[in-house]
Amino acid sequence: MSRFAVDRLVFFPTDVDLSRSPLAGHLGVETYVLGAFNPALTRLPGGNLLMMVRVAEALRKPVFDEHVHAIRWDAGRFVLDAWPLELVDTSDPRKFMLNGGGWKVMALTSLSWLLPVELSPDGLEVVEVHYDRAIAPHASFQCYGLEDARISKVGERWLMTTCSVSPERHSTTLYSSGNGLDWTFEGIVLDHQNKDMLIFEGLVGGQYWAQTRPLGDLYFAYPPGSEWRAGPSINLATSPDALHWRPHVEPGIRPHSATVATARMGGGTPPILTDQGWLTLWHGVEPKEIVGIYRTYWSLLDRDDPSKVVRTDHTPLLEANPALTAPIDDLMYLRDVVFTTGIAEHGEVYVVASGEADLACRITHVPRETFA
Repeated sequence: MSRFAVDRLVFFPTDVDLSRSPLAGHLGVETYVLGAFNPALTRLPGGNLLMMVRVAEALRKPVFDEHVHAIRWDAGRFVLDAWPLELVDTSDPRKFMLNGGGWKVMALTSLSWLLPVELSPDGLEVVEVHYDRAIAPHASFQCYGLEDARISKVGERWLMTTCSVSPERHSTTLYSSGNGLDWTFEGIVLDHQNKDMLIFEGLVGGQYWAQTRPLGDLYFAYPPGSEWRAGPSINLATSPDALHWRPHVEPGIRPHSATVATARMGGGTPPILTDQGWLTLWHGVEPKEIVGIYRTYWSLLDRDDPSKVVRTDHTPLLEANPALTAPIDDLMYLRDVVFTTGIAEHGEVYVVASGEADLACRITHVPRETFA
């Protein structure tokens, strides 16, 4: 049951026409949409909203001839790689791990590309799906796909960060646009294993600011009795031009030791300026089985020094809603996951876009007074 009056799924895997996919005609085997989810959100000049949807396209039969197969971009075409079954662990439906390397090495069961989906001003109706403007891998550093776009409008320019995946690096790449619909690749802006980069929708002290989330398997302990928990946190960076980024010396949002619900955390929506400060929605992950429980939380940051948290709420803003996915339960492969990735103003509410269960796009109308 949702706490908000308007809370629904608006775009499903079955809404994607794979005959118009960038992968169409390349592989010679059947694919399907594992998920159409984690949509960036922005308002277009004409008033409609735009979701940049992550389409995870997977092999219908990844295992054959005693091998598991993965899709990879290679010099302008898409190919299949085959891995012997005895070398892999397939316990996670989203990926498989390669055994025996001495460190964690994985490959994906799908390849993701980005699909622009135009919505009505309130975000509740699909107006047009722009297959002609889909964004697919175009270089070796994104040969395993593009994931989880975030869009910020800074002045008269739209900036979109994406996670580009490859054996070379797990990097953050930047695209820019003059209209929110036609995108130009600007380059790699953060290097290996730095995810969930969210550019603030406005300058602070004449500089671009961003939230980042470096990954790793090793963290140093906070002292006994600290209010903080060691682990992934939301960091900050600044830039003079949105291309060259410098980590900020002060920490950003850190996991609290008093709760395991945010033991792992990362950015959700690009921070937007309100009367109370910069509003940012982020995800906290409670450990459970393989994937964990993903929930959405919020914080307000100081408008002049975003390293200072003015106010936050440890009660989840959004949680996974089984009632929403009940009609497509036969497509479910994950539970307990909501991953919020976009926000836009609309009258007395914020239109909040999320990925539900790594499967579909969820739109929630959150009253502005929620954060007052």
